[in-house]
Amino acid sequence: MTNGLTALVIGGTRGIGLGLVEALLADPAYDRVIAAGRTVGGHAGLDRLTTTHGSRCDRLHLDLADEASIEAAATELQARAPALQLLINTAGQLHGDGLQPERRLADVRPERLLASYAINAVGPILVAKHFQRLLAHGERAVLATLSARVGSIGDNRLGGWYAYRAAKAAQNQLMHTAAIELARRARELIVVSLHPGTVETGLSAPFRGNVAAERLFTPAFAAERLLAVIAGLDRESSGRFYAWDGSEIPW
Repeated sequence: MTNGLTALVIGGTRGIGLGLVEALLADPAYDRVIAAGRTVGGHAGLDRLTTTHGSRCDRLHLDLADEASIEAAATELQARAPALQLLINTAGQLHGDGLQPERRLADVRPERLLASYAINAVGPILVAKHFQRLLAHGERAVLATLSARVGSIGDNRLGGWYAYRAAKAAQNQLMHTAAIELARRARELIVVSLHPGTVETGLSAPFRGNVAAERLFTPAFAAERLLAVIAGLDRESSGRFYAWDGSEIPW
């Protein structure tokens, strides 16, 4: 990649997303790094980065649960920066707002399945739908969305977590399908799903008690590893699912 790059991080106000924004701003190749989220004001970490990096650190309102908001964000960003070289969607939901991972089949509720699907599967593919025009510019670009190893059907050995597993599996299938289509008319666009590992964020907080210390990552470390994986991608990588260490995860 050459200088003058623009990156968009959806969910860039906290956790892994904020770590990615900070890491990208530390890379002089990026002239602009945009953090997008439902609320982009009043975040201390993002405010600090804006103070340090000035106009290189930008913000964009985007509600992943609202297609009109996603479309409006794409239109607004196109007016500011006609081309993106990197888009990373880090937003997802495991618990909260009535969601809680199911331990048993008896815990499955249709409203929880649909709520998880809306954020973890529908949102990411709508981002691809509306932002593809900023990424399909004939030069190398990457559209990456954070998935989870638990969304792998081939790697599922423990069961449970029905809604989250199913929604992430759906996200993987949707992004894989988009990669096939986009390869026909945007040959330099790479579309991937990424697993960041277990990271010290609000999403993982209730469930990381048994995670070994060496397998529990800081947002900064996760961001560093994810960007290293992204840097190593080529056109043959598109449509695949990779872990933070670069290993490929089965669908």
